[in-house]
Amino acid sequence: MTKETLVRPQPKPQPAADLPVPDGNGIYAFPDDLHRAHQTHSQQLAARHRNHDHRVLEVTAPHTRAPYYIEVRTPTGRPVLVIEPHHDDFALSASGTFLAYPRPLTVATVFTRSRSVHPAMEATYADVDTVSELRDREGAAALAPFAARRHLLGRKDAEPPYRPYDPELLDRITGELRRIVAAHPGAELLAPAAVTRHPDHLLVHEAAVRLGCNWFWEDLAFWATYALAGCDQHLFRTRTGATMRTELVDITDVVLDKVTVLRMHGSQMHPARKMYRPIRHAFTTAADLVDGHGLYAERFYRTESPTC
Repeated sequence: MTKETLVRPQPKPQPAADLPVPDGNGIYAFPDDLHRAHQTHSQQLAARHRNHDHRVLEVTAPHTRAPYYIEVRTPTGRPVLVIEPHHDDFALSASGTFLAYPRPLTVATVFTRSRSVHPAMEATYADVDTVSELRDREGAAALAPFAARRHLLGRKDAEPPYRPYDPELLDRITGELRRIVAAHPGAELLAPAAVTRHPDHLLVHEAAVRLGCNWFWEDLAFWATYALAGCDQHLFRTRTGATMRTELVDITDVVLDKVTVLRMHGSQMHPARKMYRPIRHAFTTAADLVDGHGLYAERFYRTESPTC
């Protein structure tokens, strides 16, 4: 990211040296290490909250009702309008950047009605209404640390077997989003890069391109290994015909706060370690950092230079 695009980071919640590093395979000991590190981090923040430190916010996981603690961010700089397909996409893919570099944030979520819930929770959340209500609360809790405003478009998400999206639906959603964009003059647009086969992501990406978006996050949640840098960039170029400029943002200093955000958006995930896949991806992405520093990073793309 450029200095014109981002502001300076908040104070470091925890020294980078104390953060866990995945083992050689990255999938075995790592989740337990990260869980312990996050527990310690949360206990430290909870103690500050009990001592009336108003810089610490208490957030509650919607399904488990477990309390978590996170430092309050003070957004500055140019506003950002995020266009996400589903309630969890921004949290999974780009939230670390905005924890490290807080900016005034508005999030427009397109597909907010769903039957998608963890299989262990299907008896508890048995229909579209109950699942959608849970996912809405998860989305609100995940965005609370960012002081973000929300716009919910109320569309039903696609279900397997996936088929190409309806062009007429793309036109209607683009129109709805255009009205939201018009209400946020001067905001920079951020949307998924559609490095995925999910029709909702492809539709939202195309709508964002029509609206003039040139800043995209990587759709990391759909890759089995979370390290397919060459493959995902090739797929993105193939689908868009765009010349991309890759941007890596070091999120090492805020990765434990990102775990807290993931606990909000995925409060019904079981076991909890399933939430850590984006952090594993962030570790593999950090290996691409040019200066060789940092343990965790998020990856973005631009099709042209930022305007300010």
